[in-house]
Amino acid sequence: MPHHVTDPDAAAAWLLARVEGPLRIAAPLALGKPHRLLNALYARVGVDPSRPLQLYTALSLDPPHAVGDGLEARFLRPFVARHFGADFPRLAYARDMARDALPAHVQVEEFYMQSGALLGSSQAQRAYTSLNYTHVAAALAQRAPHAIVQKVARREGSTRLSLSCNNDLTQDTIDAVIARGLPRPLLIAEIDPELPWLGGSATVDAAYFDLVLSPPGPYPKLFGLPRQPVNDAEYAIGLYASTLVRDGGTLQIGIGALADALSHALVLRHTDNARYRRVLHALDPTLAEHPLVRGIGGLEPFETGLYGCSEMLNEGFRKLVQSGVIRRKVHDDLALMQRLANGSAYTADHARLAEEGEYLHGAFYLGSPEFYDWLRHLPADACRAIGMRRISEINQLYGGDETLQRLQRRQARFFNSCMMATALGAAVSDALEDGRVVSGVGGQYNFVAMAHALPDARSVLMFRAVRDDAGIARCNVRWNYGHTTIPRHLRDIFINEYGIADLRGITDEDCVVAMAGITDAAFQAPLLQQAKRAKKLAAGFVAPAHWQRNRAAVLSAALAPFRRDGSLPDYPLGSDFTPVEQDLLRALQWLKGNTGSTGGKLRTVLAALRQRRGDNDAMYLQRMGLERPDGLASWLDTRLLRLALARTARA
Repeated sequence: MPHHVTDPDAAAAWLLARVEGPLRIAAPLALGKPHRLLNALYARVGVDPSRPLQLYTALSLDPPHAVGDGLEARFLRPFVARHFGADFPRLAYARDMARDALPAHVQVEEFYMQSGALLGSSQAQRAYTSLNYTHVAAALAQRAPHAIVQKVARREGSTRLSLSCNNDLTQDTIDAVIARGLPRPLLIAEIDPELPWLGGSATVDAAYFDLVLSPPGPYPKLFGLPRQPVNDAEYAIGLYASTLVRDGGTLQIGIGALADALSHALVLRHTDNARYRRVLHALDPTLAEHPLVRGIGGLEPFETGLYGCSEMLNEGFRKLVQSGVIRRKVHDDLALMQRLANGSAYTADHARLAEEGEYLHGAFYLGSPEFYDWLRHLPADACRAIGMRRISEINQLYGGDETLQRLQRRQARFFNSCMMATALGAAVSDALEDGRVVSGVGGQYNFVAMAHALPDARSVLMFRAVRDDAGIARCNVRWNYGHTTIPRHLRDIFINEYGIADLRGITDEDCVVAMAGITDAAFQAPLLQQAKRAKKLAAGFVAPAHWQRNRAAVLSAALAPFRRDGSLPDYPLGSDFTPVEQDLLRALQWLKGNTGSTGGKLRTVLAALRQRRGDNDAMYLQRMGLERPDGLASWLDTRLLRLALARTARA
């Protein structure tokens, strides 16, 4: 039986007493990190150079920090205190790593980072390891960790523990360590009563762990991702993507506003199909006749439903399950799945599928407090239909029961986001041209490769056509870029707010034309000129006139009626912000976009000085602590905020 303690410091002492010299620790990504144990361990070894520490992990989530007294900090402080809780156990090593303050004898090696958070950290950038998600377990085994530490869930009356939010790597890593002939690492579990219990293959006997830490209450909130608003471009991308999903198929989606928009579009397609078709017609009157929509997708409601198979379960999957989009069950009995596929299934097979089958598989989950609450209170039958699996089972076909997985993953659509795409079909998703890492490869390559390995699957990479760079619009369709995540030879489908580009199996010239066709009108001419200079496009090629509709103003006008009537709400999956905060967030985003350049900042300040007081300004100023400005800076912030509220006000 495992050793039991209630004090994180006692758990750290127990581990240090069993490992001499340098210490190598592995911890799950995101939610599964045992914050209190890791903080206790770091507090001990951080001041003791005789105990070098190497921590192998990913996605060390840290709530945002409010710095100074500017508008952003004034908005953040009350929100962070309410949303994360004043007692949230911030990871001490993550704070130090972000400011390059890790002691010389401590190294934190991550294979995936909180997006954009560590671009300025030399320690994080130097210790980053570029890995496909499915290669992580083998890489960890190569490092021979002394211990794996993980947060787990416990259910009253059960002798088992649930790996819950992170079934992704622990078991795969143990197997990989043993396969190398190395000693099995110590396993330490930290019980978190806030963590939802999920059963099936996510559960292990308590004796699986060598030590179980049960810290006393009160228990802080789980890390909740604040749900962000969805803008016009993101909605357009989600709507286009939703037309490529085939009823009875398989769905994988990533995280963020693009995934939220796609999830909302699929729900709308299923629950209010007439309105869904009206939105699509306004977006693109010819979309219903698009060859891809007719060939691999559809616009009809989901009669059979979808099977969800995604490395990460998130907010979108909650809505898709609740609305009945995700409901196609699969089973791990190969013979049963074969009979279902060839039409020879017995009545008993269908009954067994309904009773034992699962319609949603994931390797880890992360979302909002509402998402966690949904998982905690799932009815027993719904809870049984969600299976947390190893990453080796979710992100690839090989190494397990490939025949079974091919039967389960029919008509798979793998939707992921990227930052930029090249005109020849490569994708930039994880790092910048100079080599600095924004996030990581994660599972993106896995799903792109799987889409090419399955006969009826497709990979869809979604990206915004334009980005704002210090007040200057930049095109996200590049002729070339100094770093790529997905090579051009794996090109498949790209979607942005201006349409769908089907690149699979076509020539370079056709690829350039397809990508130029979804490029913002302001950037088409130079892109085409580069293609002609590179001998990839005929010298006489002339862009079709309808490409000039690829403009933000045209898109916003098309979607405006549906933004007003609530068909396309700002927060399609719910919001963690109050109504006042939602208005403030919209105003602050407007300010950011209009003060990125020196000229824009000057024009905005001059306009702010002329701005009159609005009727409802008082409640916004009170929320921001600006009802009584006490200096020139806060006085100017008040005027800027009034201007932004006026410019973004809605009827």
